[in-house]
Amino acid sequence: MQRKAYVSGAAVLLAAVLAGCTGGSGVGSSAPDSKGGDTGTTAAVAQPGRYRTLPEACGAADHDTLDALLPGIQETTDETQQEKAYAGEATLTYDTDRRDGCDWKVASAAATDHLFVDFERVVSYDNTVSDEDKAEELYSARQTAADLPEPAASASASGDATPSPSGSTVGPADAGSGAAGDGASGTPSSPSSPSASRPPADLQPRVLDDLGDEAFLDDKLSTGSSTAQQRTVTVVFRTSNVIVTIEYSEQPTASTDTPDSKEMQDRARKLAQELASRLNG
Repeated sequence: MQRKAYVSGAAVLLAAVLAGCTGGSGVGSSAPDSKGGDTGTTAAVAQPGRYRTLPEACGAADHDTLDALLPGIQETTDETQQEKAYAGEATLTYDTDRRDGCDWKVASAAATDHLFVDFERVVSYDNTVSDEDKAEELYSARQTAADLPEPAASASASGDATPSPSGSTVGPADAGSGAAGDGASGTPSSPSSPSASRPPADLQPRVLDDLGDEAFLDDKLSTGSSTAQQRTVTVVFRTSNVIVTIEYSEQPTASTDTPDSKEMQDRARKLAQELASRLNG
């Protein structure tokens, strides 16, 4: 005679308890950027940042903007090459919602222009520090590293700046850049004049008060791969927990030419304003 299987009531109860403990674990229910911590405590958790995604860097500038920044595009007669120039080259990244960048480099008859745009979305994994506070900390470090000169105490109507108390200068290469467009008259300054040691006050590396939550502009003139002077204008700004970097450089074909500081700064700042509006839109 076959025996009937028999399970004690205690065993059934134990199985039910174990099933209840393993159910509803919630694995995968939290977002990758979520701040961890003990939910049983009453301590306040810092708020996440305003932005959860980023714009596509290679699509951040329209064709008209790229035409102004990279004149060589319009000189390109091959349509395929022109479209490739407009498209730019995306920088390597493993998470485009955290960081996205794009490079453009185009040569024209007069110069070679290079543009780099970078978006960085900052996330703080510290419960006591908000994403925005973390972004502010990183931005501050960037501005400090730029070593901007102290603002001039006063400036004359011609734009000559008084040297800062720290004695910082833009660099010896900038001494003669006023002849190429840094000055109002376009006339070269004599080596002994104040403007020969520094560009006009409104073109010096400086903090910008009309862009994002905080911003700064840097302007450097250096000797590139040839004897021609290469100017690089950098604009960095922060909007909430996103830091945007624009690097715009130009190296003339002729060694006697110097890139115009005002023109390049105006172009870079215009692009920065467009990117800030896109983020806020």
